[in-house]
Amino acid sequence: MCDEFTRGAGALPGEPTSVWLATTPDAGYDPLEGSLSVDVAIVGAGITGLSTAVQLRERGKTVAVLERDRVAAGVTGKTTAKLTSQHGLIYDHLRREFGRERARQYASVNEASIEEVASRVEESDVDCGFERRPAYVYGDDRDAIEREVDAARGAGLPASFVTSVPPFDQAACAVRFDDQASFHPRKYLLALADDLHGDDGASIFEHTRVTDLGPGTPCRLETSEGDVTADAVVVATGFPILDRAGYFARMYPKRSYVLGVRIDGEPPEGMYYRSGDPYRTVRPHRDEDDTYVLVGGENHKTGQGGSTAERYRRLERWTRDRFPVASIDYRWSTQDYVPVDRVPFVGRIGAGAGTVYVATGFRGWGMTNGVSAGRLLAAAIDGRERPELGLFDPLRFTPKTSLADTVTENADAASQFATDWLRKLLAPDLESIGRGEGNVIRRGPEPIAAARDDDGELHAVSAICTHMYCLVEWNDAEGSWDCPCHGSRFSPDGEVLEGPATEDLPRKDDRRR
Repeated sequence: MCDEFTRGAGALPGEPTSVWLATTPDAGYDPLEGSLSVDVAIVGAGITGLSTAVQLRERGKTVAVLERDRVAAGVTGKTTAKLTSQHGLIYDHLRREFGRERARQYASVNEASIEEVASRVEESDVDCGFERRPAYVYGDDRDAIEREVDAARGAGLPASFVTSVPPFDQAACAVRFDDQASFHPRKYLLALADDLHGDDGASIFEHTRVTDLGPGTPCRLETSEGDVTADAVVVATGFPILDRAGYFARMYPKRSYVLGVRIDGEPPEGMYYRSGDPYRTVRPHRDEDDTYVLVGGENHKTGQGGSTAERYRRLERWTRDRFPVASIDYRWSTQDYVPVDRVPFVGRIGAGAGTVYVATGFRGWGMTNGVSAGRLLAAAIDGRERPELGLFDPLRFTPKTSLADTVTENADAASQFATDWLRKLLAPDLESIGRGEGNVIRRGPEPIAAARDDDGELHAVSAICTHMYCLVEWNDAEGSWDCPCHGSRFSPDGEVLEGPATEDLPRKDDRRR
């Protein structure tokens, strides 16, 4: 977030950071210097990248983890951190669209991921607040809930149908999963990273942006700080920097919002997810000093949907209507990618990409899916591919499940592209931009993304996303430029905040006040 701009959003509650980032130190790993050669290079140091690295080291592979920012400071550092195999109303969908065996595979790999985290926490005595909890998906559609319970039980999960969902007793019914868990994801991953970095066969490099990836024998990665060669590469970023399977057409980016709330009284014991629109997610979090309720929701496609500041306000109103709020201490947002068939992409990144692998499209359920991806990819790289990997195959063809949504999402992206370019022909002038605001204006033939900070200084960059040339939109709550087509995000000065873009927005010299 850019604080000199977010103040212009107007009286938003809480410190603009996640509770996970606010309560942990930076790891302090150095950037890459020069050249390096390893068995496997991993792009991204979130839960997927670090889980993969640990699994590979346990198989005797040398690894290098390359992180654009800091360890677990991206999507992993902005999650609500539910360790659960309950991913909304997913199992009835999987049973209908993929079959009972695939539903069982999805359930088993995610349940195994809960137990893997539990085992590592116990074995290494990681102080990350790991707690077992029940998880609920609740709502008013009794038929949908009953179908989900039946499908989840058929997949081997600890599912039950309940009609009492404290503190949401107004809910008609819910599916309950027992023996799920919550934790502090950044404390867990900093411990994993510390163990990895102390191993002669593993290295972690922060502030090292991968700018190009060439499949081959070996694979070659160009970074902002040096080059890496590797027998295999795992791309563990939100959107893959190498697209050999049409990911841009098969999934879309969504943003969602979270408040870290103190309440008067005891917090709810379980983890809750309200399906439907608008969805809501609730879970407690306890640490040494404080107890919070984390309340999330208000998702929308990145770069679309109007004021993001207003979404925080709606979430605050919903929270105050249901909890005795003492204070709102934190607020944050996150970005996830949603495949049109609702199943993550884990496996070889695409045709002709050789030994380059990908893990993406977790739909907001990356805590277990990320751990699962690490286990499946490490086995595949080690030559022991597991049958469950077939469900997540990035090259899968699921026309029954995804064709209509693929057409819809691509039409939406194309419409957004055309509408934005047309609208910018009628864009406002420079003088209309107030303090803390941003807008796209016309200055000659090229649209300019102009934002004015709270001191009145103008920041001007190209408004054309460097990924696939859509026009960016101003995010008033986060103080960023967001691409509505594929989710790239940039600071007011054009620096890449999130991919798939790897190049900054060029700065413009028009900085008149």
